[in-house]
Amino acid sequence: MAHTDHKIIFTGPVGAGKTTAIASISDIEPIRTDESASDMTTRRKSNTTVAMDYGMIRLGPKEKVHLYGTPGQERFDFMWDILTKGGIGLVLLLDNTRPAPFEDLRFYTNAFRGFIDSTRLVIGVTQMDARPTPTIDEYVRQMKELDLVAPIFEVDARRRDDVSTLIRAMLLSIEPAL
Repeated sequence: MAHTDHKIIFTGPVGAGKTTAIASISDIEPIRTDESASDMTTRRKSNTTVAMDYGMIRLGPKEKVHLYGTPGQERFDFMWDILTKGGIGLVLLLDNTRPAPFEDLRFYTNAFRGFIDSTRLVIGVTQMDARPTPTIDEYVRQMKELDLVAPIFEVDARRRDDVSTLIRAMLLSIEPAL
């Protein structure tokens, strides 16, 4: 049996949980490229990803999933194209406590539309315990307006099981036998 490697990209706004999600599920110590935040980001967190986060999950003796987290800030968007090359899908994390989560949804699905159209999309909404609205049903309606179909889950990026649900949904949408 040949070795099989998959590549999944995590994206979303600053503070949505990309770094945390990768750390919670990775079978290796994640590689991070965090720097001290020096702009508006400091309102949400003290450090921010400037290049990427990297983690890896072993699905079996010869199968791995490589996890790449993009920087959330638009000024690092040059990394987005680099990181998506060879990817099988996008996990979009949205923070429900941000002022306009639907604007974030529109921005990131538009920014990654070419990649999404040729692969798969799964959405995880974080911080729903802190702010229960908008609801998952409202996100589903927004997705219909954007003419996109994707599974949407309430997740806690710190919980391995929640992040595993996102990864499984991605892999099952590609190859139901997995």
